[in-house]
Parts: sequence; structure tokens; C-alpha cells
Amino acid sequence: MDANTIQIPGFEKPVSRVALGTWAIGGWMWGGPDDDNGVRTIHRALDEGVDLIDTAPVYGFGHSEEIVGRALAEKPNKACIATKLGLDWKDDKPFRNSTPARIRKEVEDSLRRLRVDTIDLEQIHWPDANTPIDESARELQKLHQEGKIRALGVSNFSPEQMDIFREVAPLASTQNPYNIFERALEDDILPYAKKNHEVLLAYGPLCRGMLTGKMNANTTFPDTDLRASDPKFQKEHFPAYLAAIDELKEVADRRGKSLMVFAIRWVLDQGPTIALWGARKPEQISGIADVFGWSLTEEDKKAVNDILARHVPTPIRPTFMAPPQSH
Repeated sequence: MDANTIQIPGFEKPVSRVALGTWAIGGWMWGGPDDDNGVRTIHRALDEGVDLIDTAPVYGFGHSEEIVGRALAEKPNKACIATKLGLDWKDDKPFRNSTPARIRKEVEDSLRRLRVDTIDLEQIHWPDANTPIDESARELQKLHQEGKIRALGVSNFSPEQMDIFREVAPLASTQNPYNIFERALEDDILPYAKKNHEVLLAYGPLCRGMLTGKMNANTTFPDTDLRASDPKFQKEHFPAYLAAIDELKEVADRRGKSLMVFAIRWVLDQGPTIALWGARKPEQISGIADVFGWSLTEEDKKAVNDILARHVPTPIRPTFMAPPQSH
């Protein structure tokens, strides 16, 4: 294992510390799908050395998984797959459902869509308050013992909820929002992951594209775009974030890096982390290689913290993304 890879407990081999996130490829909340471009994007990521693909049934209501399955069938044995379960939907509106029956159905459906016999990492997408966590964990452990899952993870769980899960089944990973602007998990979840030898899959490391540095005060989003409902992108908050980005660009420039690469490297330097690089077009993969082979200095980290303290002293949490408990 080298500095560019990390071992997820239960995996046969280490995987790249940058994974491809495929929410946008599914199309839902990102302006609709473009299947051929999605396949090309996955292939480009594989060519760049990415060998972990993160997806979920709710991304396009099965569509993202189908595209991942198609892409990997054309380039077999090139990547591990992380997917999720525990979100049901009705009339294209998701809600939480982690009952044992739903879990088993979702695993079978995911195996079919992904065209594989075993899912490398299966994660509960959101905690379901209506289903005891130990019941969900027990069903996942059964599926693990049946050889349909290699490793188990959770997403958006608290440390207390992870403790309940771990009493029943081994927990290899946790997936949570994490980026320069969204850092609440540093208080509890990141220390928990370090203590319990879990890998943290950081979703949204570019904060829905904000940390690409390509947005400005005139940037707008259609109603079908997730960012139209993200408070950070609204007029009362957006200018402060853009001001922070201007200064973050200067810090990245001093290191000879783009802001996007700098932001991903920042996530990787925080601990046992994997950054989920979301993309839906092949050109959006450009830059992954630049993430590796260097680290932020203490001066860089201090500069980031100083910029946030001046411009975003009370950062907005991504709670707007949480799906309802029931339909």
C-alpha cells in the first residue's frame, strides 16, 4: 500500500484514495442523465487510476447503478464498487426504509443492476428511525456471510448509531459530507473513525462544485438542480463563500495547484479518508493525478482556517440534503 491508496477492512486489496462519485451520473437532481457520457466518465476515471466507484440505488432510482454496471462490464475487473441501501421511494420522492426485507431486496436489485456477484462495500444510506439499527445490521451481516457483500458501511450515522451497529456486525467505513466549508464531523465522526479503524468516505469534497473555483456572483441553477435548494448558493450567503474562495485560490496558487486539487488534497490530509470526486462528464475527471505526491503544510492549513474565520465564521451545514423519515 502506498500513500495514494488505503485499505478498507474486508477488501482484498487497497483502493485509491480518490473514488468516483456517481450521484450526478444518475441524473436525478442534476439536470437529467446522459448515459454515454456517464460511461465515458467512468472509463476516464479508471484510466486515471481510480479503482473505487461509489453509487446508490436512489441516484436516478436505479439508473446510476445501471450505468456503473454497463461501464464496468466494458472494462471488467478494474474497480471495486461501493453502493448503498435504506432509501425507498414513491413517485420519485425518497424516504428512509432499512427494514430487513427492504435491505435484502435492495442488495439483490443492486447485484443485478451492477452485473456483479458480490458488492464490495454496502452502506446504509441514512439512519432509519423507524427500524432498529441492530435489525438492519443483522440482515446485512447475513448477506455478508452469504458472500453477497464483502464489507459493511454506514452513511450519515452518528457515533452513537455506529456503536449500535458495531455490536452486531463489523463496520468498515462511514460516509459523510466533508470539505473545507463543511467540517462539523471533525468534532465527533472523524475521531470516531480513527479510533475504530474505519475509513471515512468524504462526499461533497468540492462542496457541490463551489470549490472548483469556477462559480461567480452571476452563477445560477435551474430548479431541478440540487444547488437551487442549498442555502450556501443563495444570495444572502453566496457572496461570503465566493469571497472565501477568492482567497483560497491565492493559497492554492502559492502551491502551484488549482483550487479544486487543493480542496481534494485538504480532505485527504485530514486522516483515514477517501475523497469522492463527483463527475458526469469525462473532462470533469481532469486533475486527479495532481492530487497525489504532495501535502498541505501547517502554514497552508492555518491560512485556510483564517480565511474561514473571516468570511464564513458560522458555516451552513448540509442538513438540507437529508431525506424524510417516511413517505
